[in-house]
Amino acid sequence: MAERPTGLKATKGIELLTWGTPNGWKASIILEELKEAYGKDYTWQGINISQNIQKEDWFTKLGPNGRIPVIVDHDQGGFAVQEGLAILSYLTRHYDPDHKFSFTDPLDVSRAEQWIAWQAGGLGPMQGQANHFNRFTKEKIPYGMQRYTGETERLVGILDNHLKDTDYLVGNKYSIADIASFGWVHILRFSGVDLDAFPNLKAWWERIVSRPAVQKGTSIPQKGSFGNDQYLQRLKDDEEFAKSERELKDKIAAAKKEYGYKYASP
Repeated sequence: MAERPTGLKATKGIELLTWGTPNGWKASIILEELKEAYGKDYTWQGINISQNIQKEDWFTKLGPNGRIPVIVDHDQGGFAVQEGLAILSYLTRHYDPDHKFSFTDPLDVSRAEQWIAWQAGGLGPMQGQANHFNRFTKEKIPYGMQRYTGETERLVGILDNHLKDTDYLVGNKYSIADIASFGWVHILRFSGVDLDAFPNLKAWWERIVSRPAVQKGTSIPQKGSFGNDQYLQRLKDDEEFAKSERELKDKIAAAKKEYGYKYASP
């Protein structure tokens, strides 16, 4: 068992404090991409959010919001950056000189910023609420289930439509705009949304999840069981899990029917 982190352990380079969540993956994926592209190594520590390590004083001095991920750039005097989207911008601004994952054209820079802002204000918060109402409340509240599952479907429908004529979100090039939303799309099935209903988005997810750096990034600090591929495998392997998932799917469908939900996007 890994020791419980109590402070920073590196003295040079980038140090990542993270856990295996869609927000955490933003940082670990871009760091793995930079490592593969430029040989830019980094150090990481697993911050188990169920143990509230991210609320401890040493952590909140670095990330005042008490959330993962946080990076510390020891080569910039121990400069700390919180929020996955700010980390994507910081790391590519300082350590992506060839703009392999970022842009130089001002309009493409803006396009990327727009999709990143869209993710921060829409997809992440809404899908997070879908997870909360579908999985983590003690009582199943139909209004919350259909409201947030439906809003997640609306948002991924926007991605699906945008991707009908392009492989990636901006400039037909894999970038931080894609990384920002990837982690949430990676757990869509866990969130109660049928990825197969969005074929352009599914193809985009398949393109990204096949990247070696993405596979490594989503395995930090360990490979989880929430990804779309792992979720399907678990349905096959675990009969009890498959039964509970069918029951959850029926409850979401009943909640949608109760409130007259009809899919529409945008």
